[in-house]
Amino acid sequence: MSLRVAFDMDGTVADMYAVLRRETEQLFGPVATSPAAAGDADTSGEGSPLPGPAVDELQLTAAQQRQLWDRVKGIENFWTSLPEAEPGIIARIAETARKRRWEVLFITTRPPSAGDTTQAQTQRWLDANGFHLPSVFVVPRSRGKLADALQLDAVVDDRPENCLDVAMDSKATPVLIWPPTAGDAPSAARHLGVRTVGSISEALALLERLDDEQRQPAVVRRIRRLLKRQSRD
Repeated sequence: MSLRVAFDMDGTVADMYAVLRRETEQLFGPVATSPAAAGDADTSGEGSPLPGPAVDELQLTAAQQRQLWDRVKGIENFWTSLPEAEPGIIARIAETARKRRWEVLFITTRPPSAGDTTQAQTQRWLDANGFHLPSVFVVPRSRGKLADALQLDAVVDDRPENCLDVAMDSKATPVLIWPPTAGDAPSAARHLGVRTVGSISEALALLERLDDEQRQPAVVRRIRRLLKRQSRD
């Protein structure tokens, strides 16, 4: 059976921070930066999916955050302008999916910007980076319910709250991108079985291991699960 996996976009496969920093410096000039834990929620009050860590690292006031977001929304086809989180990662995902016959989709809470629809911009970006004919879901809320409805096996995301949502509302394995520089992952994530990795490359390697396990005979999988439970007791 093919692995069914979803990848988040911003902060997972696309590097939003680099573009936000560029736009911020054009608006306000050089800005101070500070470390921020990955996955912090956006506090701009806009209800937007701008990654919280990226905004927080720029040390912007609430008014500046709103101004930055208004600028982003007005940029023609903004969502096609982001670099990859890791060079060549989209093509690697596409090639791995082809070889292993995975069913892959990409999910995002990106709002509209000027130009094409968010879905069309995201599809064009993925195609340009090596993933042809991509499936893109633009979802406003629960990723757990989407994972459950689509019977996904795994969801890769950079925000703890999204991974917890997947863990609670579906049978999919949530994979959290949590760089070593961000410190310890939230304890709630560990307790709910969220798998934590340091990069999207590590996430891809983990998915390959999950795929290998899924291809094993059912009796072998049951024995492995039993041994894991015994080791935890």
